[in-house]
Amino acid sequence: MKIVIAGGNIEVDYLIKMFLKSNHDLVIINENRDYCEYLSETNNIAVIVGDPSKTYVLDDAQIINADVLIALSARDADNLVVCQLAKRVFHVKRAIASVSNPKNVSIFMKLGINNAISSSHLIAQTIERLSIIENLVRSLLIEDEKIVITELVINDDSYVAGKAVKDIDSSFRFNISCIFRDPEVIIPKGDTVIQTGDKLIVVSSAIDQSRIVEILQRKRDNE
Repeated sequence: MKIVIAGGNIEVDYLIKMFLKSNHDLVIINENRDYCEYLSETNNIAVIVGDPSKTYVLDDAQIINADVLIALSARDADNLVVCQLAKRVFHVKRAIASVSNPKNVSIFMKLGINNAISSSHLIAQTIERLSIIENLVRSLLIEDEKIVITELVINDDSYVAGKAVKDIDSSFRFNISCIFRDPEVIIPKGDTVIQTGDKLIVVSSAIDQSRIVEILQRKRDNE
């Protein structure tokens, strides 16, 4: 995935090292020139010096259509501006903001920010969960974004491959409404066995989507 990290201090170095291990494509933007030089030398990557709340800086950083942007400024207002620019102007798929004031979380969410959280560790966990759904083909939100329809493909190392629908972990409520198994279209029952390469159409609450996809694409050795 292409991940943009805008602003931040010591947490940026941690996130860079973690995401590089997973071979993500990183774009780092920071106002502090000295810290940029440190990050670049330490991690052997290019780092852009500039204010990420400025449109021309984001344009120069070529963040267009990035998968994720993480805004880590100490100022909540700056993070909101960065996230809104990323989504509205540069069509970044998901914007995550670090929020100093917990009261701002609900405001950020109402304004279209996908995740507003206050811990860099939680940010890392969120992105890692997103990396699990890289096979996600399409996601459709309905009923004022309370219900989500997710289309995903089952990998050959997924623990659900070879399992009956009724035997899948049901800790979270979801419904596999349809299975595309070329050339067949299957309306599954409890004893329907999921196979490698199956494309599942899953209905769930929007808040549980990431966890449910993680369950469906969990690798066998994690059982």
